[in-house]
Amino acid sequence: MTDAVLEAFLKVTNELFDTLDGVLDDCGDEFVNAVPAGVPGINSVYALTIHIGGAIGFWGGSFVSGEVIPRDRDAEFRATGTVAEARAVLTNTRTQLPRWAANARTTGILNRGAAGTTRADTTTVTPEYVLTHILRELAQHVGHAQICRDVVLAAGN
Repeated sequence: MTDAVLEAFLKVTNELFDTLDGVLDDCGDEFVNAVPAGVPGINSVYALTIHIGGAIGFWGGSFVSGEVIPRDRDAEFRATGTVAEARAVLTNTRTQLPRWAANARTTGILNRGAAGTTRADTTTVTPEYVLTHILRELAQHVGHAQICRDVVLAAGN
């Protein structure tokens, strides 16, 4: 039986992953760790990619699927590395997400006590909420990465 919600979720997340992959290409190793000058608190494309992997790994892998995926949320925003390293995280996340999302649709939430989020409502959220939250966070942070890329490439820093 076809799950139209799951199919739509995976189609949109794959489009977003494709977009982020293109942003990584555009930045290259020269700019993937750059942050726009004069913008306090903004993250690099690399850090945003690592955060996306951490967030989806938490919500899909640890929280929904009950897997043990350690997460240091604060460190995600300080992370630096190469495009190849960011792409490895992106590829792993993209590969695992269909299974995790299918688990949300079929078995629900297996580990409400998983550590790795700042949200206080983990005892009451539904599997549908988790998928929507993953989609929102992914879209938001891919948008952040696009803006960061545009600004740092325009400034050449």
